[in-house]
Amino acid sequence: MSLFMEDYRSKLITPAEAAGIVNSGDYIYYSEFTLFPEAFDEALAERIDELNDLYLRSVCYTAAPKMVLKDPEKKHIKMQDWHFGVASRKLHPMGLSSYIPVTYHQGPRIIRKYQHTDVAVVMAAPMDKNGYFNFGISNSVCGAYMSKAKKVIVEVNENVPYCLGGNFESVHISNVDYIIEGKNKPLVQVPPIPEEEVEIKIAKIIMNEIEDGATLQFGIGGLPNIVGKMIAESDLKDLGFHSEMMTDCCVDLYRAGKFTGRKKSIDHFKMSYTFALGTKKLYDFLDQNPTCASYPVNYINDPRIICVNPKVMAINNAIEVDILSQVSSESVGSRHISGTGGQLDFIFGAFNSSGGKGIIALSSTYVDGEGKLKSRIVPTLAPGTVVTTPRSIVQYVVTEYGIAFMKGMSTWERAEALIDIAHPDFRDELVKEAQKMNLWVRSNKIK
Repeated sequence: MSLFMEDYRSKLITPAEAAGIVNSGDYIYYSEFTLFPEAFDEALAERIDELNDLYLRSVCYTAAPKMVLKDPEKKHIKMQDWHFGVASRKLHPMGLSSYIPVTYHQGPRIIRKYQHTDVAVVMAAPMDKNGYFNFGISNSVCGAYMSKAKKVIVEVNENVPYCLGGNFESVHISNVDYIIEGKNKPLVQVPPIPEEEVEIKIAKIIMNEIEDGATLQFGIGGLPNIVGKMIAESDLKDLGFHSEMMTDCCVDLYRAGKFTGRKKSIDHFKMSYTFALGTKKLYDFLDQNPTCASYPVNYINDPRIICVNPKVMAINNAIEVDILSQVSSESVGSRHISGTGGQLDFIFGAFNSSGGKGIIALSSTYVDGEGKLKSRIVPTLAPGTVVTTPRSIVQYVVTEYGIAFMKGMSTWERAEALIDIAHPDFRDELVKEAQKMNLWVRSNKIK
């Protein structure tokens, strides 16, 4: 450590001094998800009235930037997000956050080819004896932004777990311009979503598709944790893990001896991921754990990498699916909710995996704001709704009423299969709408 302490001390500045580096017109990057650089953000918010034409980018803010909240008329700063979480969903209707459409695995390449970055601010663990600051818990596009940034600022937080890689999970002090010591607040925790009966039914159907030696990918939401619990209690063995997100259920599956990685073709015996969201149980599990390997998203989510592993089981949620088999997972009409995330990458990659299965899972219904029961399988997506996974890529769709296979099926075969797994109360109407669309669905074929 003594080898690098002189360099550390020479680069150590206050948050206010770090904020003073920012100039009008700058493009700023904040590290992703739970690694929100709070001390720097508060300091920069104090300067917001003297700066203009700032652009702020990150992936799934877990807190609303204070400088954005202090500028409701967007006179000084524009906030952009690669994936909407709670913060951006609240800010977007006020016009304070905008989405960057992306096929997730292309993110680092887009940054390096097309985006300009003046200042990258990255929360990281304290410097280790080799002079490295580790940020493995949120690694998806961080390395790309640091490689493009004119100035790199590290905000140290003692609560960041030291996550092994992989690559781009750390930055050496020689590649850091300034260091600030933050507030050392615990990382934001995202507890598992309470189980719902409908998701338990969906999980049971998905369990029938998982085989020994499969490589699992979990999307966000409550369903992965339910599936994980069922796997832990099953007789499945020698499973692998390769996913953009790691959650609490992965800890349980490893401890239950289910995640061995023995059958994986790459990253043997490793649980490979690009970011983690969960509770302290997960963060403690990741700390200095050589079982886990943190990689940037251009590796983890590249369909060409995904498909190398056998029997990839990609399990992702959706908001709606129309009877043409188009999947929307990020908006309802023009109301933006989420992002493309890893869904498209992994559904595509799973299909090309030997024995792989890409699954889109959703409950058949939801209750709207007026208390009315609505179908999630619809004739057509509402105007303005974003198609996350095109019908040409969709492989399986699952609801609590069953599983529908799409590959190689005609439009009317897809419509019949999807109506079969819709809620019974909506099937007759869906048949009528399908017939109006010249899909030739026969009501006597619907279960």
